[in-house]
Amino acid sequence: MAVADHLRPRRRFLPAGLVMFLREQPVAAAGLLVILVIAFAAIFAEWLSPYDPVAVDFLAMLAPPSVEHPLGTDTFGRDMLSRIIYGARTALVIGFASSFIGCTIGALIGAGSAYFGGRVDMIVQRFVEILLIIPIIVTALVAVSVLGRNRVGAVDLNLIFAIAIPMVPNVARVIRAAALSLRDLPYVDAARALGYRPLRIILVHMMPNLMAPFLVLLTAYVGQAILLGAALAFIGLGVAEPNPDWGLMLSGASSDFYREAPWAVLAPGLAITITVFAFNLFGDGLRDFLDPRLKR
Repeated sequence: MAVADHLRPRRRFLPAGLVMFLREQPVAAAGLLVILVIAFAAIFAEWLSPYDPVAVDFLAMLAPPSVEHPLGTDTFGRDMLSRIIYGARTALVIGFASSFIGCTIGALIGAGSAYFGGRVDMIVQRFVEILLIIPIIVTALVAVSVLGRNRVGAVDLNLIFAIAIPMVPNVARVIRAAALSLRDLPYVDAARALGYRPLRIILVHMMPNLMAPFLVLLTAYVGQAILLGAALAFIGLGVAEPNPDWGLMLSGASSDFYREAPWAVLAPGLAITITVFAFNLFGDGLRDFLDPRLKR
């Protein structure tokens, strides 16, 4: 006998966990929506931007917003909307790459420090505490000055590593605190008894159970990486001309033309603010959703 239509299970268009997240964290869902819109613009920048972002038009220098240029033009007559759209690609590449590298290295250091304990843990944590004393922007400045330039296309690989380095000590402390409760659990003791090497125990048995704090840190630090990358570009140590970058756009307009052409400052400033704010909202909501202690 055929199963009645109303008794058949309904196919879900979205995973159950995602649906639950959207219901429980509407503010974080709004941040995720903004992130998806920015990512869409970054991926399809060639089709969405009305002009070439590096094309110079000296006859349209500092043109106000109009039908031809909805966000106006900059000091070289380049279309601001096109540079904002392409700048989203630069910001997301730097943000995600720096956050992933920094969080991965910090997570491995934190998990290893918690696993070995004793003198190893003491030495690692003292070194981490020394790094935490130094402000993040100072650490990034030193790193980008020491590493120099290593540009591949529009992205500077050394800039990504310079932004990732300040994230390592904070991530290491958080992951270590979570890993301390795992190292003495029965399945970790069983892995030791079977003769598994420490690296395998850390990567295979401990790290999968640390994915919740890792994902929260990864998401939260994307916004910080974008902001730090814009700050370095603003002072001339980040992305270089003529590549479109929000911090670089602020640097070229804020000092001399902020009064006669405020759109040249407002457009990249709002782009940075909205993007960082969206990632912060999404990161906070993801933390509340994944941490059972914060649920009612």
